[in-house]
Amino acid sequence: MGSSEERVVAVIMVGGPTKGTRFRPLSLNIPKPLFPLAGQPMVHHPISACRRIPNLAQIFLIGFYEEKEFALYVSSISNELRVPVRYLKEDKPHGSAGGLYNFRDYIMEDNPSHVVLLNCDVCCSFPLPQMLEAHKGYGGMGTLLVIKVSAEAANQFGELVADPVTNELLHYTEKPETFVSDLINCGVYIFTPNIFTAIEDVFMQRKDRANLRRATSFEALQSAAKALPPDYVRLDQDILSPLAGKKELYTYETLDFWEQIKTPGMSLKCSGLYLSQFRHTSPQLLAAGDGTRSATIIGDVYIHPSAKIHPSAKIGPNVSISANARIGAGVRLISCIILDDVEIKENAVVIHAIIGWKSSIGKWSRVQGEGDYNAKLGITILGEAGSVEDEVVVINSIVLPNKTLNISVQEEIIL
Repeated sequence: MGSSEERVVAVIMVGGPTKGTRFRPLSLNIPKPLFPLAGQPMVHHPISACRRIPNLAQIFLIGFYEEKEFALYVSSISNELRVPVRYLKEDKPHGSAGGLYNFRDYIMEDNPSHVVLLNCDVCCSFPLPQMLEAHKGYGGMGTLLVIKVSAEAANQFGELVADPVTNELLHYTEKPETFVSDLINCGVYIFTPNIFTAIEDVFMQRKDRANLRRATSFEALQSAAKALPPDYVRLDQDILSPLAGKKELYTYETLDFWEQIKTPGMSLKCSGLYLSQFRHTSPQLLAAGDGTRSATIIGDVYIHPSAKIHPSAKIGPNVSISANARIGAGVRLISCIILDDVEIKENAVVIHAIIGWKSSIGKWSRVQGEGDYNAKLGITILGEAGSVEDEVVVINSIVLPNKTLNISVQEEIIL
C-alpha cells in the first residue's frame, strides 16, 4: 500500500433525486449515477479511473440518495476492485465544498496526503495519475483539470485564466455573462488536506459577518434573507475564486474528450465516448462478429453476456446492449442504448435512441432520433415497459413509462 504519507482518498459527488430532473424519464427508475453508459453504471467510470491512482486507500460516494439505493452496487464494486467503496448520505445540502467538509473525519481517517474530488456527471478519460504527479510538482493546495472549448460554449461553465508557464490559476469565475477565457473547469480536482482549512475559513468568515450584522436594521435583515447558510460552501465561488492568484491553485489541461452528462441525449453521446475508450483500456468488453456465427458488429459495441442476438442482426457503431435483451433477426441498431429485458423483434431499426427497461419494439418498426445530443427531442427515448407495435415509426420523441404506441409519432412527448 505504501506509507501513510502517500495514501490517496477519492471522493465522488453523486448528487440526489432533486438533481436528476433533466434526466427524466430515465431517472424515474434508477438513480442517475447508476444509469448504464457503455454497459457500466455512470459512476463506475470515475471509480475505475480512481483505481489507477497509486496508493489509493478508499473511495467515498457522497450524495442525497437513500443508502439502500447504492448498497448493492457499493458492495459489488468494492469486491470487484478490491478497494473499499463507501456511500455517505448528506442530511441536507451543504454545497460542493461543504459536503466534502461535512464528512472530513471519514475522509481523513486513513491520514491521506491527497484527496481526489470528482463529479459523477463528468465524462472524460480521467488522467488522474498524471494529474497527481503534476500536482505534486506544483506544490500548491489544489489542482484543477481544465480543457479548452469554443468561445461560444465557455460561458456555460466555470471559466478561468491560468499562467501559461507555471499553470497557476490566476482568475476563476463561474458561468460569466461576458467572455473571460476558453479554458474551463472540468469538475475534477486533487487537493491536499489543507482544503479543509480553506473551507473552515469560509465558515468562520460567514459567522463573523453574521455577528457583526445589526439584527434590528431592515437592510441587514434583507441581506440575511439572501445569505447562504453558514455551513453551505460552494467550491467554485467560495474557494476557487478567492484563492486564484495566490499560488495555492494550479491547472492540468486535458487534450482528451470531456463532456457533462446532464441529459439523456448527452448520456448517449458519452456512452459512445466510453465505448471508444474501451479500445485502449478494456478491449475485452467490446463485442466482435462478422455475421457468420454471430451478429455483424460495426465499430464500438458492448453486449452483455446474457443478451441474445440473432446472427443476422447488424449492430453498431456506438451501441450498448444490457442484460437479458433479445435482438431478433434482421434488426439494425445504430447509436443506441438498449436496457435490461428489452425485446426488439425482426427487422426493426433503432437509431439515436434509448430503449427503456422491459420495453418491446415490434416487427418492421423504426425508433429513431436525429442525433442532436443537446436538443430536447434530439434523440428518441422509450421509458420503462414501453411498447411500440409492429410497423410503427417513432421519430424524435420522448415516451413516458408503460405506454403503448400503435400509431406513428414524430417530435412528440407522450405522457
